[in-house]
Amino acid sequence: MITNSQGHPVDDNQNSMTVGPRGPIVLQDFHLLDKLAHFARERIPERVVHAKGAGAHGELVITHDMSKFCKAKFMNAVGKKTPVFLRFSTVAGERGANDCDRDPRGWALKHYTEEGNYDMVGNNTPVFFIKDPIKFPDFIHSQKRDPANNCKDPNMQWDFWSRHPESLHQVTILMSNRGTPNGYRHVNGYSSHTFKWVNEAGEAFYVKSHYKTNQGIKNFTAEEAAKKGQENSEWSTHDLYSEIAKGNFPSWNWKVQIMPVKDAETYRFDVFDVTKVWPHKDYPLQDVGVMTLNRNPENYHAETEQSAFSPSHLVPGIEPSNDKMLQGRLLNYPDTHRHRLGPNYDQIPINCPYRARMGNYNTRDGPMVVNGGKGGNPNYEPNRFQPNAPVQAGSAYKWHGEQFKDATIGRYEHQHPNDNYEQPRALWNNVFSQQDRDDVIANISGFLGKCNQDIKERQVKEFLKVDPVYGARVAAGVGVDLNKAKL
Repeated sequence: MITNSQGHPVDDNQNSMTVGPRGPIVLQDFHLLDKLAHFARERIPERVVHAKGAGAHGELVITHDMSKFCKAKFMNAVGKKTPVFLRFSTVAGERGANDCDRDPRGWALKHYTEEGNYDMVGNNTPVFFIKDPIKFPDFIHSQKRDPANNCKDPNMQWDFWSRHPESLHQVTILMSNRGTPNGYRHVNGYSSHTFKWVNEAGEAFYVKSHYKTNQGIKNFTAEEAAKKGQENSEWSTHDLYSEIAKGNFPSWNWKVQIMPVKDAETYRFDVFDVTKVWPHKDYPLQDVGVMTLNRNPENYHAETEQSAFSPSHLVPGIEPSNDKMLQGRLLNYPDTHRHRLGPNYDQIPINCPYRARMGNYNTRDGPMVVNGGKGGNPNYEPNRFQPNAPVQAGSAYKWHGEQFKDATIGRYEHQHPNDNYEQPRALWNNVFSQQDRDDVIANISGFLGKCNQDIKERQVKEFLKVDPVYGARVAAGVGVDLNKAKL
């Protein structure tokens, strides 16, 4: 039986209530007003970044006990299982963007652990474009639409990149075929940032996470991406959904790099710099578990669109590092959720830490209170109802202490200002095949070639610092006089 929002039976869902067959609609037609009001409000603000996405439910199974390094309970036994929800996304495009566009892919993984929710919010690349969050709004604005004409403009993107040499590593990855992956099932996921793991003894370790696809890395060339995008602009979304629906459950091996805290003090570059990778020869990958996606959402809006992830959603034993970009995200992500979904976004079922008992004294009122407002329990602490009301967890859950010696608060540049070229140079010379290099040059030439001459020349100078051949080939591809660029 059809009812309105109050559960009243509806006799006719096809015709509005009017004064006679040809008369005006009457204000008392609550069912009509109810439908129109809900319709006018059925969209929420799209994400400023990562607007276009697809998600699925799954399970993480621990294959290696990590308690030596981390006291988080969900990793303390082989075979332990934790429900997860993973959302993939494009980064710069709007909600209607083409799945096959050249863009990094977001990787946001929510773990529903017995100690609360743990989110690993990264990308399909191990590095990022910038290393300080104060630049983030400017960076994202440069990737969006021109404020004058609302059109996309490569001049904006390359103008920003050419003025920030720290972006060279990520730009080189993006301009390779890794920038146009063949569906979400064929990408790796990376924390990108450095996190801190703390064990029961209070020993701390720095950690980077890697999720290696068991479906194999699979990318489009620029031509293939353009063709597939014309055939099916929702390719990645359809591929993920249909394969799970058919029972072909994609999986990823979770691995980590672990660095003793003392190593960070003397390592040859800043280990908190998100534009850098840790060489695997120094810190090899160690297995943790296997994550499998095995269930599609029942409703896209309720689950995928309303899912809210933040790198500040951490469980005991996992803490942030002094990575500047990470520190900025700890604040910014929950703030965007409160704007987009409301102050009680954590009560929405997809975000609710349902495997942990809630015991806080946070906001009980405001929009979207759906948990009964915690009844008549006290809304302040300490209170006369304790210990029957929630009490502090105690020293067992205390964060790892960090000492600062002779430190002064201020605005500092990264202390390794001249290391923007080493890792993209290694990527170009030691990781890429000749075909990869050819594709990067073709992709950059097609993209940067649309820009103004001064931007081309500025960017070519940066590529020359990475590698003379790299820079010379880009110069030839975009019509820049190499002698002029060397000045």
